[in-house]
This record gives sequence, C-alpha cells and structure tokens, in this order.
Amino acid sequence: MSTLGERIKTLRSRYDLTQEDFGKMFNIVKSTVSMYENNKSIPDDETKKRIAEHFNVTLDWLMGYSDISCTEKETNNDEIIKIIENLDSDIILLLKDLEKMSKKENEALIIFLEGLKARRNNHL
Repeated sequence: MSTLGERIKTLRSRYDLTQEDFGKMFNIVKSTVSMYENNKSIPDDETKKRIAEHFNVTLDWLMGYSDISCTEKETNNDEIIKIIENLDSDIILLLKDLEKMSKKENEALIIFLEGLKARRNNHL
C-alpha cells in the first residue's frame, strides 16, 4: 500500500497543483508539502482531515490503510446495487439477516467468503 506522502503527492498531481498551490489550500508552506510527500514529516490530524474532506477521499485511503477512495466506494455501491437486483430471493433474505449479525459473526463470514473465493480462483 502507498504511504501518506505518496497519497498526498497523488492528490496534488491528480488536480494539477504545485506544492505551493497545495500548501496555500491548507495554510502550509511549500517546504512542508515537500516534507509530507517525502515522508519526512506527517501532517497533524486536523490537516489530514481537511485534506481528505477537500479531495473527497477517506482518511483510511489518505493514510494508506485502504486502496479504496471515497469515489471508488460510490462506484462500488452502484455495482453492488446491480448485483443485488439480480440475486436469488433466498440470497436476498440472507443478506437482510446480515444486519442482525454481530461484528464477530460478520468477520467470520468475510473470512469464509474470502476462502471460497480463493478456492474458486485456484481451481480456474
């Protein structure tokens, strides 16, 4: 996964911003932006939050904990809706039951489904 500095540089490049322009948006100087991008310094929590909100990405993505940005999640939601619309009624009932499951049960189900997926992919 990418680092916080790499993600900041990605956002800055994506929006065609210089380090100076980026810095002005968040009231920081160009050298500080450079230090962020080179992982020599880390923005404070408030600055990280402002960057994430400004560019409509999650803090998890910005921090490098996730490869799914907010925009990708929205796209995934549309895909999920299409998939659900084509599901068998028994599966739809099962999905409704997921709301009643505990976090631990959900985690176990995810591990199980990932195992099935890995098994399927190994048999292709």
